[in-house]
Amino acid sequence: MTEVAARRRPRSLAHDVVDALSGRIRDGSLTPGEKLPTEAAIMEEFGVSRTVVREAISRLQAAGLVETRHGVGTFVVGLGEGSAFRISPDQLGTLHDVIEVLELRIAVETESASLAAVRRTPENLEALRGALQAFISALEEGRDAVGPDFQFHLEIARATHNQHFVDLMGTLGGMMIPRARLEPPGPLTPERQAYLRRVNAEHESIVDAIARQDPEGARAAMRTHLANSRERRRRLAEGR
Repeated sequence: MTEVAARRRPRSLAHDVVDALSGRIRDGSLTPGEKLPTEAAIMEEFGVSRTVVREAISRLQAAGLVETRHGVGTFVVGLGEGSAFRISPDQLGTLHDVIEVLELRIAVETESASLAAVRRTPENLEALRGALQAFISALEEGRDAVGPDFQFHLEIARATHNQHFVDLMGTLGGMMIPRARLEPPGPLTPERQAYLRRVNAEHESIVDAIARQDPEGARAAMRTHLANSRERRRRLAEGR
């Protein structure tokens, strides 16, 4: 187990594993009928204990995403017809699709940020600042920081201490970050790097408001952040 993992509480670690595996199920990386990796493989990938892995699997079972066949393994059940709300990858294929998801996020995440400002704990602030640092580290390494970006928004949902916000963010998954769908992988151009630094500055403004327990400031900072992303996509859609 990594030193960082060892310092964190098992409940938080189990959340991380659940978020990652449920995201893979929802984005199609893990398909219905597919067998999950072994407990040992999950322990190695996430740097967690067997207890944490088993708690995470139990939560996935409770959510109806997997089923365990004794003596055989744990298999993906999938989301099924008429199941809970989700946005599949093929619903995020165009700029118009992405703009619609950003509109949904503005409605949900502005309130999420406001509640986080009221309810956040010191541990929540530590997690948010860790996501900010991971974002910066990705930029310094020339990576696009999609993972840390999603983690940042997920940590705000967790800071609401309302599991429904967390579940909705998990349903959207990393594909809710527009550039995860619309921009090609590869080394960062100076233009993209400058844009991502602006994104990180917006993230810092949100955290500052949450840290000082300013719900209106957090709501405004989140709205500005997501509205900026929406307007950038609108300009691209209009060819400007």
